[in-house]
Amino acid sequence: MTAVLETVERQTGPDPAWTVLWLHGLGADGNDFAPLVPELVRPQWPALRFVFPHAPVRPVTINGGMRMRAWYDIAGMDFTDRGDAEGVEQSIAQVEALIAREAERGIPPERLLLAGFSQGGAVALAAGLRRQMPLAGLIALSTYLPSEARMLAARVPGAETQPVFMAHGMFDPVVPFSAGRRSAQTLEGLGFAVDWKSYPMQHQVCAEQIRDLGDWLQHRFDAA
Repeated sequence: MTAVLETVERQTGPDPAWTVLWLHGLGADGNDFAPLVPELVRPQWPALRFVFPHAPVRPVTINGGMRMRAWYDIAGMDFTDRGDAEGVEQSIAQVEALIAREAERGIPPERLLLAGFSQGGAVALAAGLRRQMPLAGLIALSTYLPSEARMLAARVPGAETQPVFMAHGMFDPVVPFSAGRRSAQTLEGLGFAVDWKSYPMQHQVCAEQIRDLGDWLQHRFDAA
């Protein structure tokens, strides 16, 4: 049984009806995106529980083997086969454990949104491809689909029913814009409804992006 990761949590009201499970980027932790909650949330939305897990600490090859919070090791710069398979699989299992805990707390998969930035977004997309029970949506920011061939081979029929929000900076020096766009096009080719957004920024989040994500989330809540 996969142990449940430690998390930072924020609730926007009592008895939350939805959960946003948000995975941070390489070297950060669950506190990284918690300050975004008041900027993103709108008054008319249902009560939400934001869950920000801490990734495990592991050595990262491209950073000289330095130990840091990471969802998987990165050995090189080939974005079509960049994530170590074992690390990605472990992180998918840890995400599934958190989704199961939310179900135990009264939030079923159809009211859970899986989000991630950079490396966290890569895991969110990989986990979404495996979902036997579709989630309310996938949010992938400044990221790409890791180990594309392996992930596509493991895809579960019906996963494409999950709507996807992808956003990327046109001047991103960490995850190239072309890698993010390629992943979005791959998902579109599989039948996913991908809302793709690009911004004149680097490897970051901007106010316009938060607004666009809020609009996308509003559609998810309205459709429920």
